[in-house]
Amino acid sequence: MLKIKNRQARWFWLNKNLLAKPPLGQFDLLQTVKDLGFVQIDTIQNVARAHHHILWSRNQTYRSDMIDEHLGRSGDLFEHFTHDASMIPSEFFPMWQRRFDLMKARVERHYFGKEVTSKKVQQLILDRITKEGPLSTEAFDTKIEGKKEMWARPPHKKTLDYLWYAGVLTTSHREKFRKYYDLTDRVISKELFDTELSEQEQIDWLCEAALRRLGVASPGEIRKFWEAVSPNEVKAWAETADVEPVAVQANDGSWSEVLAFGDIESELDELTKPTSRLRIINPFDPLIRDRARLKRLFGFDYTIEIFVPEAKREWGYYVYPLLQNDRFVGRIELKADRKKSQLNVISFWQEPKVKWGDARMNALDKELKQFAKLGGVEDVVWLCAQT
Repeated sequence: MLKIKNRQARWFWLNKNLLAKPPLGQFDLLQTVKDLGFVQIDTIQNVARAHHHILWSRNQTYRSDMIDEHLGRSGDLFEHFTHDASMIPSEFFPMWQRRFDLMKARVERHYFGKEVTSKKVQQLILDRITKEGPLSTEAFDTKIEGKKEMWARPPHKKTLDYLWYAGVLTTSHREKFRKYYDLTDRVISKELFDTELSEQEQIDWLCEAALRRLGVASPGEIRKFWEAVSPNEVKAWAETADVEPVAVQANDGSWSEVLAFGDIESELDELTKPTSRLRIINPFDPLIRDRARLKRLFGFDYTIEIFVPEAKREWGYYVYPLLQNDRFVGRIELKADRKKSQLNVISFWQEPKVKWGDARMNALDKELKQFAKLGGVEDVVWLCAQT
């Protein structure tokens, strides 16, 4: 059995996530999303929204308006759920039919109940969008009935989400991040919309595409990548696919058996040595999304604490991991103050056993200045000690 030592496994994962090379040069946004599989969307604009930060981390020529050229009506990217709301290459749309069905059933069963299956509300929404074109939630005015509880939303918002989850509606575009819904067959090209694949063809593609982007993975990690296949489906796929067991060493020296494609040795031979450039990583970056995998490979224990009450937070509201070479060297809490046009450094932590000399601090300062530009502010202001 092929054995992959921990350092090589870390290099492999950084290469798969397009973070081994410096974030410079010509930038192909669509190919970047294809290589990653998807880019998670998040509403929080602490400095820059997650999808902008993730793309910028791969190439710092990226600017926040670039994604608009590819989303929705242009036909390159569509929005839907993987583990969370994400931008996905439109060419993956034919493999997403079962995901629409799964999400539709899940929403009906666990979240919205019978309310969203109201044919009257659905037809009202569909008729208006058919006639008027893309509409946002602001175009409707149904009211919450009964007691107004936390997270309660009016029927039209629930139904718009339900039709979006089910694939009947798709994000047409966004204005100031507000989502506009349109009929899916008016957003996705006819060729892709009309392509029909069997259930098994979709499962095979989803499993293969996941493992290609993971490099090496357990069946559970393959399942979690898209959140679109079951454990039994992954197991059945692995029994017939061109995959083999390999052993991967964890950061603590232990070994585990996982799956890889038969050409893994040639991929390992072509790895790029990770850049020494210090990187500010978004909490929703695909590199660190799977916290168990992150801890196993890098020995880096990370949790985002935006939903943790302030008094119980160990670190802070929105803390960014700091990556350099092939290890995480620190954490930093940042917040853009757009009125003062400054990027505030609220807190800073050095990882244990990592030396922070002048060279590393200078590297961080340079990256903070670049990150400030993405956030639309000018100055970097330290509100805490730098050690």
